[in-house]
Amino acid sequence: MLKVLPIQTKAEQEELCRKCNVKFDPDLLAYSATVDDRLAGICQFKLTDKGGIIYDIAPAKDFYSFDALFVMGRGALNFIDLCGVHNAIYKGDIEDERLLLAIGFKKDSAGDFSINLEGFFTDHCH
Repeated sequence: MLKVLPIQTKAEQEELCRKCNVKFDPDLLAYSATVDDRLAGICQFKLTDKGGIIYDIAPAKDFYSFDALFVMGRGALNFIDLCGVHNAIYKGDIEDERLLLAIGFKKDSAGDFSINLEGFFTDHCH
C-alpha cells in the first residue's frame, strides 16, 4: 500500500533525509512516501510570500517508485495550494525530469521548473 504522510518530527525528517541522500533543513516542511511500509522517498518544501518552493522530491537510496514520488509531489503541491499559495517552483536536484513534468511542472527557457496551481486540483483536465 502506498502512503504519503507529513513527517511529524525533525529527528524523523533528518533520518529520512539521510536515507534519501538529501540535505536536511529543519526549516522545511516534509512528506515521506512508503510502499508496503518500505521508504520510497522524501519531499522537503516551504511556503513563502512569493509561492511554494519544493527543494527535494528524492527517492530512497535503495528503492525507486515513480508512482510514490509522483503522488508525494502532487500531495505537497496540493498542500501548498490549500494554504492559499497558488504557484510553486522546484529548486532541487533533477534526477528524473519526466517525474517533474508528470507532476505538473513546466520547464521554462532557462531550464527552471514552475507550476501555476490556480484550478490545478479543481479542474479535471490536469
